[in-house]
Amino acid sequence: MLIKLRARNFKCFEDVEIALENPVVLIGPNNSGKTTVLQALALWTIGLQRWQEKRSERQSEARKRPGVTINRQDLLTIPHPQANLLWRDLQTRFTSRSGDGKQETQNIRIELIVSGVGDQGAWECGLEFDYANSESFYCRPLRRNDDPQERMPVPEQAAGVKVAFLPPMSGLAAVETRLDPGALNVRIGEGRTAEVLRNLCYILSQKQPGQWDELTSQIDKLFGVQLNPPRYLQERGEITMKYQQKHSRKKGKALELDLSSSGRGLQQTLLILVYMYANPGAVVLLDEPDAHLEILRQRQIYTCIKELAEKRNNQIMIASHSEVLLNEAATGQDQVIACVGHPHTLIQGKRNEILKALALLGFEDYYQAEQTGWVLYLEGSTDLRILQAFAERLNHTDAQKVLARPFVKYVCNNLNQARQHYYGLREASPSLRGLALFDRLEDNNDVLPNDSVDPSQAILQVLMWERNEIENYFCSRETLQAYADPTVKNQTEPQPQLTIQVEIQRKAMNEAIEEITNALQSLGKGSPWDASVKASEDVLLPIFKAYSRRLDIYNAMSKKDLYKLVACIPSASDVDPEVTRKLDAIAAAAAQPTAERESDYSLSPS
Repeated sequence: MLIKLRARNFKCFEDVEIALENPVVLIGPNNSGKTTVLQALALWTIGLQRWQEKRSERQSEARKRPGVTINRQDLLTIPHPQANLLWRDLQTRFTSRSGDGKQETQNIRIELIVSGVGDQGAWECGLEFDYANSESFYCRPLRRNDDPQERMPVPEQAAGVKVAFLPPMSGLAAVETRLDPGALNVRIGEGRTAEVLRNLCYILSQKQPGQWDELTSQIDKLFGVQLNPPRYLQERGEITMKYQQKHSRKKGKALELDLSSSGRGLQQTLLILVYMYANPGAVVLLDEPDAHLEILRQRQIYTCIKELAEKRNNQIMIASHSEVLLNEAATGQDQVIACVGHPHTLIQGKRNEILKALALLGFEDYYQAEQTGWVLYLEGSTDLRILQAFAERLNHTDAQKVLARPFVKYVCNNLNQARQHYYGLREASPSLRGLALFDRLEDNNDVLPNDSVDPSQAILQVLMWERNEIENYFCSRETLQAYADPTVKNQTEPQPQLTIQVEIQRKAMNEAIEEITNALQSLGKGSPWDASVKASEDVLLPIFKAYSRRLDIYNAMSKKDLYKLVACIPSASDVDPEVTRKLDAIAAAAAQPTAERESDYSLSPS
């Protein structure tokens, strides 16, 4: 069993160390390094095999030779058009100057160290890889302390480790020719799993009929179909395979169909199970085994894989996006490794919340978190536009700067959603700052944790407007009248030709205000200028609807356009000081390191 992997300069990894258990589930967004972890183990296995084949019995020669040569075409499980694609940032060498001013070129080596435990105790085996050219590179045991003569030994137990890597299912070919084991491995490594399923089933049914019966029984329980033994057509060099579907009958007999007629989920499950039967005792690396399975089936298949792995003495490592599989792994106390930021094992205490967040987060979220260092949570895009308008109206330069290109996430008024998103991001960026700004919530206790919550979760600063919503802060008679008067709105001198039109607009606005004021009072909702009224829907939008009706014009003021009223506030001194405090808090959250900011995890109107 493998217990630890350390990889340096391999693809996207500079230097990572990952503890391994059984089973292991790797999670994270696309392009985050899940498959790279599996490929690192596969490369270590290939290097170890080549070294054992050519150098293990010639230790003296091994010290003199530069290492065994591995051609990139030998990397069946890691197909690449050029060998340097295995190196981080494609950097295979670097140049430096010595003390006497001469340039020295040194190789950048990929280093893979795998630790394990077996019947004879613990062992460790490290290999290093030197770039040769676009088609090949060298492999040798890892040097100790930069001394090329002092190298790590290759334990016998390490030589006995078998690693089997299965890429995602790529469909199923209509016709499948019989393949030798070498050709099978090549196609699997290239991801051409569509061309190997019948071959794997044929080999198992011929060599291990008892295990074939077990496999067919499992498929019957899972999908309600009976697999027929594969047949080899010698005349055509092809392997055919059919199955019987119990609920489909023709003249009293179960209908026989070709395997290509089955669902993709059945084919995916069959491929995984037969591959595990074909590799007993191996470390089986499965890349997205749930790709073609519905939600209910994913949990069932994961359990089936674990049971078969225990029976066949396999160690399994799975890269997945499935929230169902992640939750199943978490509740089953299986090891879950988050491949965000620095790959690391999730601790038990906060698994469920983080797992749910990681299943929903995309790579763009992690990228923006890394680039900005902070995240802002608002109810909607209109809130951001209004905040930007306030920052401009108040000439708040710091807020203008950070709100110009913020990393913003819209969560309605759901604080729990903001927390899940934020703590998912913190798995990749532990120093990420966060601020959530909500309208006034009726019941704080429904959305906020109590004092018993882990204090480490207090890094997300949560603020709330004192008034009902952000629109209340520019909902005033003076602002609406200024909107109706272009001379006030544009700060220009009155022009004779506009006097009549201005008077018409002022009158229409005043009448609209009176109409809505009377309507609110008759409904018992109080004054339109009260802090508790819902300014956007109960006041502003109805007023503009009445205003446009009186002028007989199209109503161009929708909720997304209400931010334009901020510019119509007669004076910056008319803006509630609370708005400035909120802008100050946003600017501070964007600029201040987490350790220097007092954590605030209560809804605060300040």
